[in-house]
Amino acid sequence: MNQTQRALIIFPTYNERENIEKIVHSVLPLDPRNNVLIVDDNSPDGTGDIADRLSEQEEKVSVLHRENKQGLGRAYIAGFKWAIERKFDLIFEMDADFSHSPEYIKDFLREIQNYDLVIGSRYISGVNVVNWPIGRLLLSYYANAYTRIVTGLPLRDATGGFKCFRRKVLETIDLDGVTANGYSFQIEVSMRVWKKGFKIKEIPIVFTDRIAGTSKMSKRIVREAIWMVWWMRLKSIFGKMG
Repeated sequence: MNQTQRALIIFPTYNERENIEKIVHSVLPLDPRNNVLIVDDNSPDGTGDIADRLSEQEEKVSVLHRENKQGLGRAYIAGFKWAIERKFDLIFEMDADFSHSPEYIKDFLREIQNYDLVIGSRYISGVNVVNWPIGRLLLSYYANAYTRIVTGLPLRDATGGFKCFRRKVLETIDLDGVTANGYSFQIEVSMRVWKKGFKIKEIPIVFTDRIAGTSKMSKRIVREAIWMVWWMRLKSIFGKMG
């Protein structure tokens, strides 16, 4: 394993004051290559202030403040560009609420040595979701099946948000052309990576619903995902997905 690589874990935050300090202190000791970028959308609960304090205390923690809540996709795009500018080798997407367990980071770091994008999958080895109501679980499971059928994207968990990219992948795809902003953002980015011919690997994870804080899922996000997969298919057909 290449110990000279620098890894950046991006945490998009909005009202995560109950989680952000704990998650940062959980991921940094796992590997000396790990660094953290907190992208905060002007959280009214003071998450940004906690992030600033963490950054002052720890040189491996940085903060990117945005003026208002602009959505998950825009937060990650801003984080990706920040990481590319600073030449990080490996770039993670990860939730700040512990639904993505830090224990899997070592698996990502191992697998990314042989792949271009590694995705933590809830559905690659059965259904591995804890504490979701059955309605939300079925919605997620069948939404991924729907996505595979409509787009052809060969992933069991296209909506999963625990990922690790090599920098060259994010440098190659058109980040400014990404239009999805909710959970369909995950589908669109993976589609663009797949269409560019990069090697993608899904690894099994157990997803545990948040204990502290409030979920950001909404009906608007679901509606966006339903029509966006058809838009992605059309763009793919006409060679506009890349």
